[in-house]
Amino acid sequence: MSNANRTLAQYLFAPQSVAIVGQSNDAGKTAGRPLKYLRQAGYAGRIYPVNARRDEVLGERAWPSLKALPEVPEHVYIVAPTEATIEAIEECGRLGVPVVTALANGFSETGAEGNAREARLREIVARTGIRIVGPSSLGIVDMRHKSFLTANAAFDEPDLPVGRIFAASHSGGMIGTFLSRGKARGIGFASLVSVGNEVDLSIGEICEAMLDDPGIDGYVLFLESLRKANALRSFALAAAKRGKPILAYKLGRSDAGRELAVSHTGALAGEDDIADVFLAECGIARVDTLEGLIEGFPLLARMPRPESGARRMTAAVVTTTAGGATMVVDPLASRGIEVQRPSADTLARIKSKTGVDVTPARLIDLTLAGAQYDVMKGALDVLTSAPEFDLVVVVVGSSARFYPDLAVKPIIDSAGAQKPIAAFLVPEAPEALKQLAAAGVPGFHTPEACADVVAAALKRRQPKARAAARTHSAAHGTGRMLDEIEAYALLDRLGVPRAPSIAIDVNITAPPALPFAYPAAVKLLSAEIAHKSDVGGVILNVRDGDGLLAAIKTIRGNVPKAARVLVQPMASGVGEVLIGYRVDADVGPLVMLAAGGILAEIHRDRALRLAPIDLDDAREMIGEVKALKALSGYRGRPAGDLDALARALVALSQLAILDDPAVAEAEVNPLIVLPKGQGVLAVDALVKLA
Repeated sequence: MSNANRTLAQYLFAPQSVAIVGQSNDAGKTAGRPLKYLRQAGYAGRIYPVNARRDEVLGERAWPSLKALPEVPEHVYIVAPTEATIEAIEECGRLGVPVVTALANGFSETGAEGNAREARLREIVARTGIRIVGPSSLGIVDMRHKSFLTANAAFDEPDLPVGRIFAASHSGGMIGTFLSRGKARGIGFASLVSVGNEVDLSIGEICEAMLDDPGIDGYVLFLESLRKANALRSFALAAAKRGKPILAYKLGRSDAGRELAVSHTGALAGEDDIADVFLAECGIARVDTLEGLIEGFPLLARMPRPESGARRMTAAVVTTTAGGATMVVDPLASRGIEVQRPSADTLARIKSKTGVDVTPARLIDLTLAGAQYDVMKGALDVLTSAPEFDLVVVVVGSSARFYPDLAVKPIIDSAGAQKPIAAFLVPEAPEALKQLAAAGVPGFHTPEACADVVAAALKRRQPKARAAARTHSAAHGTGRMLDEIEAYALLDRLGVPRAPSIAIDVNITAPPALPFAYPAAVKLLSAEIAHKSDVGGVILNVRDGDGLLAAIKTIRGNVPKAARVLVQPMASGVGEVLIGYRVDADVGPLVMLAAGGILAEIHRDRALRLAPIDLDDAREMIGEVKALKALSGYRGRPAGDLDALARALVALSQLAILDDPAVAEAEVNPLIVLPKGQGVLAVDALVKLA
């Protein structure tokens, strides 16, 4: 029996005994690979091939079933067909196997029938306590313990490097990609896992189980989705406390997956926008390129996270070839990173140290003189101690391929400098890149990957713990819409200021006295129609009682089913914004600030955060929306009350911890921003309950 004192991490990555259910006698088949790989790698534990139809596989004894084994294995890898896999997991649960990894597909990716199969697996987990990796997992590998429980063909290779990076992927094929591309670059991994469908154990749970492994410095993740985001966030916060960085590549940069919801917030907060804000708030650095994911970890490991409120981090770019360096500067600029111009003092120190009189510019061009050891080393000594830079990017020209001692060796000799260094070698220079990797210096094959990782490292934030939000069930809300009067009652509870309003029956024959002065806005009052202006349900600048009756008649003509209208005074300020809230099915509650009005979706000028937020978050969001710069007194324009806007954002975000009612979506559009010191005013509100 397995030792009860052993940990989940040990069962997963350092099992003392393993069984392979469905092991084939043909090493060329997918189901034949695991035993071959374990033996090739030199795994020292006990191996039990299980094949009900053979007494022998690949020259070794095969067992007819799991129950026939002389012990309960600590980890079972199942490479059998789908239904046989479910039966084997059931048997593992009965026998008390701690962990099983399942290769088979045919689960949630196949629709209703597959979902039913996954439900069966979850029931087995709940009943027996077994833990499952997969299904659709190409396996789990630990390079240090030679535990190669995988069917990935990339592991059929000698001399695989061992490193200190933990790699986890939703895609099974990616663990082989990590391995092969890493080997070509001199980059090794400690452990790799393909999590598949995450029917039980998720990327977050598996990574968190390995947090205290002294042989792991950090993590690279290949993400297809953000399912089980809470576990991923828990892991990321714990990793940050231990100083172990996380680098991630997330599929889905296009708008194809955007979920259109009832509010503008649903349309503006697209799938990838949500992934961006979630990963950023977890302190996870996100890259856009596969090369960046493979090559970028060494830079992240050297880059400290900026403290909250710290100045924007900056980079220097020094080169022997201006054209090659510009290939890095341009993609940095497209990612919002401005290459810093060196100070006059720094330029003087470079001249004193190297004899090169560098032209004052953002690009520190040493020209061909930089292809000399003393010149490059002297420049790096100055730049890695210059106070205006947080990071130094070195771009080396053709000397990197044939004469690495001239311009690459000084980079290696500067690896332990005060500031981290990244290198892009313009020519194809594999040996020089391997030398950089061996020294712990991040070297990049392409300018795009270099810029990608540098930007990700400079933009990485301190992760932020938030007040616990309620469960995510509100994301699937099919509850009713509130009418505007009901929505205002909710805003009153939250403390979001709003315009005074009165509901009036459409059948009135004489105008009532209003509790406020004309001019007024008259709007359809209906829970069924979210966007009233789209159906002719809004009349503005009504001047008197006769105008009110005329406006009601017009709205009745446009919307025959109209029963009531809402009347409120016209309001104006120095600007309009949209503040919104929604619950995402994966990451939970979000709050958004955007440029307001009916064109909000077109402009897409907005900021997102996980909810609830505090005033510091709200002020950061205001700073990110370009249109709001005009409300800060720009060029003599009247300043808006941005402090009141920040308070309104914080108030709306409290929906994340409000249980009665549970809200799926809420939006104020527009929220009128009044002159500084006079507050803000909601003049339209939309709320959808869960």
